[in-house]
Amino acid sequence: MSGRPVALVTGARRGIGRACGEKLAAAGFDIAATDLALEPQCEEARAAFAKAGADAAFFAHDVSDIASHARLIDAVLQRFGRLDCLVNNAGRGAVQRSDLLGLTADNFDAVMNVNLRGTLFLTQAAAKAMLEAASGPHPRSIVAITSVSAAMASPERAEYCVSKAGLSMAMQNFALRLAPHGIAVFEVRPGIIRTDMTAPVAGRYDEAIGSGLVPMARWGEPEDVGEAVAGLASGRFAFATGTVISVDGGLSVPRL
Repeated sequence: MSGRPVALVTGARRGIGRACGEKLAAAGFDIAATDLALEPQCEEARAAFAKAGADAAFFAHDVSDIASHARLIDAVLQRFGRLDCLVNNAGRGAVQRSDLLGLTADNFDAVMNVNLRGTLFLTQAAAKAMLEAASGPHPRSIVAITSVSAAMASPERAEYCVSKAGLSMAMQNFALRLAPHGIAVFEVRPGIIRTDMTAPVAGRYDEAIGSGLVPMARWGEPEDVGEAVAGLASGRFAFATGTVISVDGGLSVPRL
């Protein structure tokens, strides 16, 4: 047990999750990381967290499997002895980008089970564990990675938008529930970020960015999101909770 605060980062093998782990490690956190399976990329990510100063370990976990949440939290506590921060990063895109009028219930459920239902109940499990532990010297926080799609509609992937909008409201409710206990809850809304999820439509986004869609005129990088998460988890925003931080280069700012 290192005495450093511990952050649980879901979906941390690559992309935004890995960047969050690296930035939190550099900010002084030990890292409990999850992904669906313990693939070689998990060891690469764990080594990156360790290089940044963290004691780090990966756990195989499917956030949609609600019955497994308590076991995950118990495993993290057994390994690290504490839990100070949860970063809800694990998520999935639409099963198939297609006409909203053709959306199937199975495809809707597949997205909701990960992005909203599973994430909500993992947050519940983590919050309970934080409340059961004696408050210590480190700030405690929960950060959800949602999306600009929580507020910006895309009819060809409506289920993704609905899942992120629902998660946004879930975080507002957790913020109110946990505020009296000093646990801050934040929502980070990435815009167009260069990840494996956006890779299949990179050409479309290149053209849109070139045409002025993003005021900062560039792609976002996973590190942009990781920096925001590490800052929020630091405790330096001590009187803030329920706050939404857009990391989107100005994409979501209403324009005339």
